[in-house]
Amino acid sequence: MNILDLGDIQLHWREDGDPAGAPVVFANSLGNDLRMWDKLVPLLPQGLRLIRYDKRGHGLSSCPPGPYAMGALIRDAERLLDGLGVRDCVFVGLSVGGLIAQGLAVKRLDLVRALVLSNTAAKIGTQQMWANRIAAVRKDGIEAIADGLMERWFSKPFRATPEMLGWRNMLTRQPVEGYAGTAAAIAGTDFITPTSGLTLPTLVLAGSEDGATPPDLVRETAGLIRGARFELIRGAGHLPPVEKPADYAALLTGFLTAIGHV
Repeated sequence: MNILDLGDIQLHWREDGDPAGAPVVFANSLGNDLRMWDKLVPLLPQGLRLIRYDKRGHGLSSCPPGPYAMGALIRDAERLLDGLGVRDCVFVGLSVGGLIAQGLAVKRLDLVRALVLSNTAAKIGTQQMWANRIAAVRKDGIEAIADGLMERWFSKPFRATPEMLGWRNMLTRQPVEGYAGTAAAIAGTDFITPTSGLTLPTLVLAGSEDGATPPDLVRETAGLIRGARFELIRGAGHLPPVEKPADYAALLTGFLTAIGHV
């Protein structure tokens, strides 16, 4: 178990692959921990340095009192990469991880040479939507919203499998403070203007059955970045690395190859 002590916060992280390889960093969604990438990692090319971590308030990382600011989530990622000696990584961010990716690329181009923005947008939802969700989980816990989130996260066929229950358990066992704090960070984020100034190589991925960040919203974000490539993963909801890991790995590997990162 790897814990990076940053003084004010401790981040849980994991490394797979070759420690000397070209780095690929993964940031996952709200209500999940780094196990979200478990199916994907073994399908990626050998020789890469694959780094993933739990955001503050999630998994085995610290859970400071909320609400959190997006700037703090970006700074956590920045300090993690600095602490691990990472430069010129491909940063793969899913949902709120995609917001972190956009902010990090704007702030530290020395750390990020290319982006994969997955099931995300430059602005996700409305402040009122997030305020309602935060109020619900603070009043009745994450359990109160879990079934609705499963419908947004996963396609109907996947929701009928026993595996879905494991992801539901992962969600409901996250700290309420961490979930609500991160939701507040998303609510306060609008990256349309800064993201429209990005020019680095970018792959943008959407799931055809995604009820959280629908394909049209994700496609709009791809349109903000000059030269970004958009791909739709059919039959997948909000978490394609879980539902369609082989499809996801093929698209990611193709992108890494095209930019000379493999």
